[in-house]
Amino acid sequence: MNDTQKDVKKIVLAYSGGLDTSVILKWLKNNYGAEIICFTADLGQDDELTGLDEKARNTGASKLYIRDLREEFLTDFVYPTLRAGAVYERDYLLGTSFARPLIAKHLVEIAEIEGADAIAHGCTGKGNDQVRFEISAMALNPKLKTIAPWREWDLKGREDLIAYAEEFGVPITNTLKSIYSRDRNLFHLSHEGGTLENPWLEPEEAMYKLSVSPEAAPDSAELVEIEFEKGTMVAVNGERLPAVDLFLKLNALGAKHGIGRVDMVENRLVGMKSHGVYETPGGTILHRAHQALESITLDKHTMHYKDILAVKYAELVYNGLWYTRLRESLDAFVNVTQENVSGTVRVKLYKGNVITVGRKSLNSLYREDYASFGEENVYDQRDAEGFIQLFGLPMKVEALLQIDGGGASRYRQPDYSKFKRD
Repeated sequence: MNDTQKDVKKIVLAYSGGLDTSVILKWLKNNYGAEIICFTADLGQDDELTGLDEKARNTGASKLYIRDLREEFLTDFVYPTLRAGAVYERDYLLGTSFARPLIAKHLVEIAEIEGADAIAHGCTGKGNDQVRFEISAMALNPKLKTIAPWREWDLKGREDLIAYAEEFGVPITNTLKSIYSRDRNLFHLSHEGGTLENPWLEPEEAMYKLSVSPEAAPDSAELVEIEFEKGTMVAVNGERLPAVDLFLKLNALGAKHGIGRVDMVENRLVGMKSHGVYETPGGTILHRAHQALESITLDKHTMHYKDILAVKYAELVYNGLWYTRLRESLDAFVNVTQENVSGTVRVKLYKGNVITVGRKSLNSLYREDYASFGEENVYDQRDAEGFIQLFGLPMKVEALLQIDGGGASRYRQPDYSKFKRD
């Protein structure tokens, strides 16, 4: 034990009960000699929470906090990100990313309640989560020390962890069921490792846990109506429920029809690429439906600028910068854009596809009479001639200068290399 370790008397560990955090709990006891308090965030892991209290205590923890954060997760993290339209690198709906600042928030809060000197996490030194946890903790309480065992110990991988567990009697029987590294919450389930380390190989069907394959989905499509108020879902098929129950209902519908499977290679914050598979059934439906409603309630300029900022918002969330002025500023912009995003969207779910088949809103900017080709008072088709002349003026001037200087516009100059001579 070094001097730094001796100074730490009480640690709050972000604890899942899996192989990594089970070994970390024992390692912290062995190397820091401190009191270890465990914290588990209930974000919708279901049976993963069973027996955690007993397991944590048997491994050396003095107590375990389990907090049901599902509603806070949806309302304060998931829905703001969906309203922003944020998608990382075209496909990732950020299911793991925006869970980390919430966990960090409560980890710090419990550390303050318990008078702890430090917090600890089980993130590896190669991944994004170490950054998300630690910079969130910096923003919330930089006086707390952060311990990252993966950056301190000499254990190299799964085999070393298992050997350590066996040596010190750490109960890990229930953590060895899968070769995959998974993260599950109410919003999604991610899969990494195992055969996914080769991005050429198609994932085995047995890997998926939330959704059926599109091939095994029902042969008949199902229509679903989603109602929004200011960009947030409030009802499914006319039924208003608490946020968690409503999202679980949408998740079940999406999973039934094979919706929301994503297989992607992404660029991690730390610089390397990683191959992962995500299951996000309800979130995928909600994202598509929200886009459909925005298409009739947002004006052109606001929508286009919002799409630009959505990329920055996704990058910000992915990189763990939730507790920043920038995120708050982007939320302020998004909230203004969502003032009129109220209405209903009808989608058809069919074998992995979410197909928009209807949208309506009292705030709709779409008017059938304006969009028609008939004569009416709002739009005179003769006005189009002047618009076209002004819109094309820069191209016209450039072409005139080229004709005066060389006889032809550069877009009319033939490429003689393409012609064969007899």
